[in-house]
Amino acid sequence: MNISLPIRKHKRFSQGRLIPRYLLPLFLAAGSLAHAQVNGAGQRPYLGWSTFSEQTINGSFLTQANITTQSDALAASGIQSHGFKYINIDSGWQGSFDANGRPIPNTTTFPDIKALIDHIHQNGQKAGIYWIPGVEQPAVQANSPILGTQYHIQDILTVPYTAGNAFGGSGTSPYHYKIDFTKPGAQEYMNSVVALFASWGVDFIKLDGVTPGSYSDGLSIDNRADVAAWSKAIALTGKPIWLTISWAIDQDYLSDFLPYQNARRIEDDIECEGRCGTLTDWQRIYQRFRDLPGWQNSASPSQGWNDLDSLDIGDGTLDGLTNDEKRTAVSLWAMANAPMYLGGDLTKIDAFGKSLVSNDEVIAVNQSGKPAKQALGGDLPVWVSSLGHNTYYVAVFNLTATPSVVHLPWNLLGVTGALQVRDLWNHRELGPSLLSFTTVLNGHDVKLLKVTTFGQAAPSPSTSYEAESAILGGSASIADCTPCSDGEKVGGLGLGANNTVTFNNVYVRRAGVYLMQVDSMTQGLRSYLYSVNGGPFKTLNSGGGSFFIPAATVIPVQLQKGMNSIQFGNPVSYPPDLDRIVISGNGDAPLPSATTYEAEVATLSGTVTGGFSNYASGLAKAGNIGGGAGNAVTFSNVTVPSSGTYLLEVDYATSGPRSFFLTINDGNAQELALNGSTFDEPTYTVLQIQLHAGVNTLRFDNSTGYAPDLDRIVVAPIIAGSSF
Repeated sequence: MNISLPIRKHKRFSQGRLIPRYLLPLFLAAGSLAHAQVNGAGQRPYLGWSTFSEQTINGSFLTQANITTQSDALAASGIQSHGFKYINIDSGWQGSFDANGRPIPNTTTFPDIKALIDHIHQNGQKAGIYWIPGVEQPAVQANSPILGTQYHIQDILTVPYTAGNAFGGSGTSPYHYKIDFTKPGAQEYMNSVVALFASWGVDFIKLDGVTPGSYSDGLSIDNRADVAAWSKAIALTGKPIWLTISWAIDQDYLSDFLPYQNARRIEDDIECEGRCGTLTDWQRIYQRFRDLPGWQNSASPSQGWNDLDSLDIGDGTLDGLTNDEKRTAVSLWAMANAPMYLGGDLTKIDAFGKSLVSNDEVIAVNQSGKPAKQALGGDLPVWVSSLGHNTYYVAVFNLTATPSVVHLPWNLLGVTGALQVRDLWNHRELGPSLLSFTTVLNGHDVKLLKVTTFGQAAPSPSTSYEAESAILGGSASIADCTPCSDGEKVGGLGLGANNTVTFNNVYVRRAGVYLMQVDSMTQGLRSYLYSVNGGPFKTLNSGGGSFFIPAATVIPVQLQKGMNSIQFGNPVSYPPDLDRIVISGNGDAPLPSATTYEAEVATLSGTVTGGFSNYASGLAKAGNIGGGAGNAVTFSNVTVPSSGTYLLEVDYATSGPRSFFLTINDGNAQELALNGSTFDEPTYTVLQIQLHAGVNTLRFDNSTGYAPDLDRIVVAPIIAGSSF
């Protein structure tokens, strides 16, 4: 069986948890957060490079000699002149502790770290280093005296002993010990550690394993006092040292972290770290598209920045991304104003990767101090950053692997048209545009625009429908949620066909395509499968950092005149909690031409089962396909408007070569010989198929051998002028 087991804890329903000061990062004016940036180090997101991506594929990479070479390569690459100046040393540099219990380098791999940092500075760059909260066991056992005090390491620890961070183990005998910052000597110890780093010339600190967050269990480990102590220690140095806290910080406690950090990681590592055959892959880029809407109100020059992790875009095929996917990743990081730091080997950076991070018009988007908001979600999302004076940055993405015609109505921006539209990747003026903008995007591609607008669009009519007032089925239940609309939400959805919320009174005055805003809450990745008027399932893939702070995603939905029914759930896997939906528009919104069909809710026969898969669309996939004649996945409702040739995207997962045999209607089986490096993360292939008008049946099996796991299929028309 190849169904993946969960790699994180999924809460069926979140009730009774302390709600912290969640409103601060979302609603306070920027002026009230004037001290949220440590020593003014992070008024704009930083640009640079980190060792970690290369470390995941080369265990001997982290040495002083190699970092020196990377620093020289950055200086010679030409991209440093575009702002890329940070050289960040990640986990693994430390070897032991000094007489005062402070971490010092492994002298075999880093014989003179100050000389290394001096070299980095001589190249016109800044140097970063990695550490974690708490005190490691060797320093605790040595009970070293704390510099400048009468206290020792054991005097400042939490009693009974407990883990000091998300990596620290468990019980009363952890490897990383928690510091009690109410005890004398605790802050002084932290001051001494940061002073040591500063004496080496460090300009940046990544503090990892920080909780609440890092997929820890709530407040069982709590590093809020640690982060405050590190920040105070940085301030004492008098140096503008950047502080990033990592990883997957719990958004519920962001207000406690805000005064002390410059950025926070909002998800796990982007690197595959051995779980696929490359540095990263498309699914880990797509994960950021799912997470970011929940954090989009928490980034600014005063609040700090949402860190999306490394950009692996300069090492050719080793990156695991196509050129279109690399351009898409850089565009999302730029629109989010996320720190942009490369991974990989800078001595081998290719021309395409170099061109991506040498485009000053795109770098200006990243450095604008105006993080974008999602205006439209789904497979063709639109992100918008308002610069004032009727000027916007706009990014239009295609998240399917099939080419698509994208229609962007300007009323999404609240305007009637554009006087100027500039393509920032191609440095090209596209001319004025009235009412809407249309473009063709290849699979996983992007159009990044700077738009000068005119006019003010008339407000669209809208109606809100509360989840707690809808029809609740199965285990679905209502809970308090202070920041939610009307103060309540519905959880307990999914993991069964009957655990649903049904809005059966959605009224529109005429048939057409409307915009549906879905206000939901989740930590990590979750997915709704929803049905309109009893029709086939549609997918809304979500992510986020809180079960108590609603995040809004807007998607197009086709409705009939009069009353409509919309049901949310997930028969196989986990959906988010649901606050409400809002239906708006006049029935004339654009509808994507591609249609998605999830394998786990197709007809599964024989040994085939559907189950959880963290990176899969719908948060589930179908496994155990093949190995016998009856072990198949059948899509019996693939509907197209006319007979002809269509594109079929097949999202699958396998480790090594396997084959599907695809039978369309009553035709002959066609072998799809596929390969992959992991069952944990789907990859994709696109082929041309013949379909007839109306309903078609597509069957995936393998009567003699084992087939890959199947995530979903996407059926799309062939677009004239596209690359396929």
